[in-house]
Amino acid sequence: LALNPWDVVLCISGTVISCENAIVVVVIIYTPAFRAPTFLLIGSLAAADLLAGLGLILHFAFVYLAPSEAVSLLTVGLLVTSFTASVSSLLTITIDRYLSLYSALTYYSERTVTRTHIMLVLTWGASICYGLLPVLGWNCLQEPSACSVVRPLTRSHLALLSVSLLAAFAVMLQLYVQICRLVCRHAQQIAVQRHFLASSHDVTSRKGMATLAVILGTFASCWLPLAVCALLGDARSPPLYTYAALLPAAHGSLLNPLIYAFRNPDIQKVLWAVCCGCCSSAPPCRSRSPSDV
Repeated sequence: LALNPWDVVLCISGTVISCENAIVVVVIIYTPAFRAPTFLLIGSLAAADLLAGLGLILHFAFVYLAPSEAVSLLTVGLLVTSFTASVSSLLTITIDRYLSLYSALTYYSERTVTRTHIMLVLTWGASICYGLLPVLGWNCLQEPSACSVVRPLTRSHLALLSVSLLAAFAVMLQLYVQICRLVCRHAQQIAVQRHFLASSHDVTSRKGMATLAVILGTFASCWLPLAVCALLGDARSPPLYTYAALLPAAHGSLLNPLIYAFRNPDIQKVLWAVCCGCCSSAPPCRSRSPSDV
């Protein structure tokens, strides 16, 4: 096959995605302190995005080195599983953040650990089921007219994924609005009790809105193109539709570690410690002061 530059971009994106998410997975696995529910969910997100990156690499390799319909089903099934698990993990992280504020007094209990494990089982169970559907026969290899913009997925299968994606986005939007309200209410109560100026409450509100805009804006820009192309496109759509759907979704897996993992202060401390330990010839790392944060 002639080398398609869009496939090269997807392969390069998959390589970067795999590398940065592998770092997150290794840090969480080999740091005993990261056994709390929050880090388990971040690890689930990183594992899903790591599989997505590997799926993009394998898809490129098999398409250009060993093209096969059976292999294409496996790689597409892997991508469906990983992308579904990524979106589901984002939803579980949102639920966890909401419950940590709404039920702050009972959050650090055994019930939270059990609930986290249940959410992880449901996330990966549903994602694996979605990914197995093309392999088990729900594909368009025998009926090309039923293909969607992402071959060999059928239009009905991709439409189901798109509706699930839009439902997850709606739930996340509602939960983050509630989170912002809770944060602003808590900040206002603290400001009143400690006789802070009203400007401190305004700063907290602006930070909350900025965080909300970054999280939901990234999710919408990365996943809504896939939903739109899936609902409007079909087998007769130009190939550009396929890449317009897949590239933003892949970049979602590229941005997730930056938003959810590398911004976490505890993970940053571990990464700084590893970097300082590896760079023995470099000047010793200084501890960060509050002004550096």
